[in-house]
Amino acid sequence: MEIEKVNQQLVPEKTQTWQGRSEWFFNRKYTDTYEEYYEGPYKRAEVWQKKILEQLISKDKRVSTLLEFGCGTTRFTRWWKDIGIEATGGDISPFMLSQALHRFDGDLVMADSHYLPFKDNTFDALAFIATFEYYKDPVKVIREASRVGRHGIIMGMMNRNTPKLIRRRTQQLFGKNEFYVTAKFYTPKKLIKTIDEALKGRDYSIEWKATGLPKWFPVQKWNLPIGDFFGLYVKFKDI
Repeated sequence: MEIEKVNQQLVPEKTQTWQGRSEWFFNRKYTDTYEEYYEGPYKRAEVWQKKILEQLISKDKRVSTLLEFGCGTTRFTRWWKDIGIEATGGDISPFMLSQALHRFDGDLVMADSHYLPFKDNTFDALAFIATFEYYKDPVKVIREASRVGRHGIIMGMMNRNTPKLIRRRTQQLFGKNEFYVTAKFYTPKKLIKTIDEALKGRDYSIEWKATGLPKWFPVQKWNLPIGDFFGLYVKFKDI
């Protein structure tokens, strides 16, 4: 009798799609080496990104719990506790979460951020770090975040106003950079416009700060919309 071999994997190793598009975070070629990127060429950038995120969210003393969606391997999710915030992680990618399980000792959920599986006001805040750029319906995601996050939304964004944008797009033309093929880059102004559309009728304030400036530059964070990265905090004032 011949025995037929059947693939019993819950998720095949080949590239998967989400929102009708092939995405790098469904490809183990990239997810299995994601942490190496942060420990290597991205290490210095990460330090300054965390500095501005802490500066923005620590001003809101109401925030002690947080849900980070698009948490990936929990690179930032693990860090929130360093500034006194209890974090939960969520992601759509089982490959990212399989890495997270071995690195993060908190709660994790696999779900789509367009449909957050939580009751209203479950957390004090929502976080999106280098993930919001991949949403096809950003307005819907913000509305979900404002439903689940009681006091605010903290965002860490890849900035469109950076010389590296040209390099990234050129790399894509030659098939050298899979990470940004489906990404939509925002400026602070563009993101605020999207937030205003999503939160019409709400009472809130917005503060942002940019970083990702050259090492030789005299400052590493400022309130000008130029740099590889910017952090933005939406503070709800009607709760």
